[in-house]
Amino acid sequence: MNTPVARRVLSAAAAAALGLSLTACSALSTESSEPSGSDAPKDASGTLSVAVSFYPIQYLAETIGGDHVSVTSLTPTNVEPHDYDLSGKEVISTLEGSSLVAYVAGFQPSLDKAVAQISGPTVVDLSGEVDLQHHEGVEDEDEHGEASDGTTEKATGEAGHEGHDHDAGSLDPHFWLDPVRMKSAATAVEEALAAADPDNADDYKANLDSLTTTLDGLDSSYKGGLTRCERKTFITSHAAFGYLADRYGLTQVSISGIDPETEPSAADIAAAKKAVEDTGSTTIFTEELVSPETAEAVASETGATTAVLSPIESAPEDADYAGAMSANLDALRTALACK
Repeated sequence: MNTPVARRVLSAAAAAALGLSLTACSALSTESSEPSGSDAPKDASGTLSVAVSFYPIQYLAETIGGDHVSVTSLTPTNVEPHDYDLSGKEVISTLEGSSLVAYVAGFQPSLDKAVAQISGPTVVDLSGEVDLQHHEGVEDEDEHGEASDGTTEKATGEAGHEGHDHDAGSLDPHFWLDPVRMKSAATAVEEALAAADPDNADDYKANLDSLTTTLDGLDSSYKGGLTRCERKTFITSHAAFGYLADRYGLTQVSISGIDPETEPSAADIAAAKKAVEDTGSTTIFTEELVSPETAEAVASETGATTAVLSPIESAPEDADYAGAMSANLDALRTALACK
């Protein structure tokens, strides 16, 4: 993984290479010069070239597109995508050579800048399709609410974002951890693929229907599996699970905020420890691509243990998105002592 210093250097280089400020992109924008229908550009194998920002969108494009698409993820496997910096040459060459680009605006700033520079491909910004919300732990440090003991509290759940007035910059991008929002993103991807390649529209629709069944099944499993639990609060290393918490009546308390590489303050750590004590939590959740050191320290000091709860930001080693979501449900049921 890149160090914070290396990321800053890469970020500066990328910004200089791109030479652009971030501009807003529409949910679906097509340049006038772009071919349409069966004339949409395809690669040498005859498949539609699709560039995506990172794994959850890659999963959607590959599952819905099937054999008709060739999908390239701009974020390599096993790389934490939040602060991953993309060089201007790397991004522009990939994006310009694609028929369709799908990403989430605001999640990877260097990609936002690159998308603003390209012309030709259809661009799908999924952030406008999935009802992004604010969750505690996403805003700047001085915006955190104060708990009754004076510590900084970063809990997300059904009421996790009430009473706050935040701009779009503080929206939580982790929509894919909510299967219902993932369905909305899937529909947007299917519509874009069908518009770019209408000859195969029936196949895209059939694949979407199959994927929808999978996502509905995950939603039902989570609803049933998290209904009768001794606890409703879970402790995470970073604030990625707000939509999941909202959907299934849980409360997330995170040690770090939206960016897992941001060092938590002493108040953040104290709030996590207090949450363990107040709720009787026995588990501190870590994740695959981020150092577990802080979470392990909190667990050690509170008598809790650690377990993995995946934010599914990179392709799972032994499963796909659906398999990783099922594994997350099992981990939550164990941590929350569900029946």
